[in-house]
Amino acid sequence: MATQMNDNVDCSTQEWQARLDLAAAYRIFAHLGWCESIYNHITLRVPGTENQFLINPYGLLWEEVTASSLVKIDENGQKLGDNPHPVNLAGFTQHSVFHKNLPHAHAIVHTHTPDTMAVCATEGGLQASNFYSCFFEGAIGYHDFEGITVRSEEGERLVKNAGNHQIMMLKNHGPVVMGRTIYEMFLLYYMLQRACEVQVKTAAMGKPIIVPPEVIETHQRDRDRQLTDDFGKLDFAAWTRKIDAIDPSWRD
Repeated sequence: MATQMNDNVDCSTQEWQARLDLAAAYRIFAHLGWCESIYNHITLRVPGTENQFLINPYGLLWEEVTASSLVKIDENGQKLGDNPHPVNLAGFTQHSVFHKNLPHAHAIVHTHTPDTMAVCATEGGLQASNFYSCFFEGAIGYHDFEGITVRSEEGERLVKNAGNHQIMMLKNHGPVVMGRTIYEMFLLYYMLQRACEVQVKTAAMGKPIIVPPEVIETHQRDRDRQLTDDFGKLDFAAWTRKIDAIDPSWRD
């Protein structure tokens, strides 16, 4: 479907497409149950800028987010433009330090789904015990819980613990997933969510079978052969068609 600008938003064609992509992401996450009331966030850098981002309007459910209702903010979480919706500044604290300091943090999501939070609250974190979790072995950063992430001084430790990883497990809290594109972020999160769901179910049944290192190495080698610049694009397009068929109002 062709991109159609909204007369109520003064922005470039590139920004409008980013708004459509982000609004679609919110609706997809809501459809899949990966949301927490009006809280948590998915943020996306405005194309062509270094310090402008789009974020959900505080007070709306993720299933209510539209392209025009997304709020544009600067690197400090301050609103740009005359969008009437407020912003949960506390929620952007952790996103801002990743956007500023990590080259792969173009799109970021932080959630509180029960299964990902359960793994974040488990000694050892994500275990190499299932098909999906083996993809992430050695590719996750961990950060100790310091309370609600609202203090800017925690940022240095967040960045240090993230390292060059695209996934950060905030212990006793929840995951942060970063992508070089919104498509990559989505598919990485999809796989992480699945990995955590299976781990939680496995733990309820008994002692998990841990995959040997040499098998993980082969598993990841074969994964890397599939990685392209369009990683996740087909998946994201498929789920966009799904939510479009349910309710296309996210395009408004």
